[in-house]
Amino acid sequence: MALQLRPNCEYCDRDLPPDATNARICSYECTFCADCVETKLSNVCPNCGGGFVPRPIRPTQEWRPGVCVTKHVPSDKRVHLKYSAQDVAAHCARIKDVAPERR
Repeated sequence: MALQLRPNCEYCDRDLPPDATNARICSYECTFCADCVETKLSNVCPNCGGGFVPRPIRPTQEWRPGVCVTKHVPSDKRVHLKYSAQDVAAHCARIKDVAPERR
């Protein structure tokens, strides 16, 4: 099963195309831009509390049969936070000093 490759930052709604090197994801594929992860979220996913890693880039060329961005099309559904900015800030502040592998 391929990653969804969501098209936007859930916090600031910045476009994050499939080849974006500034896209970050948590283990649930929550997607944010690197700027929001670093400056607003303190590497804390506001949805699950996990940490973030760079989102992989899906190959544009079909190096193996059926495996490329045109065969496994990225999601076009924009996702937005369901929490207020104040709630997100409090959540991230509460967890930020706990290492992601210990959350």
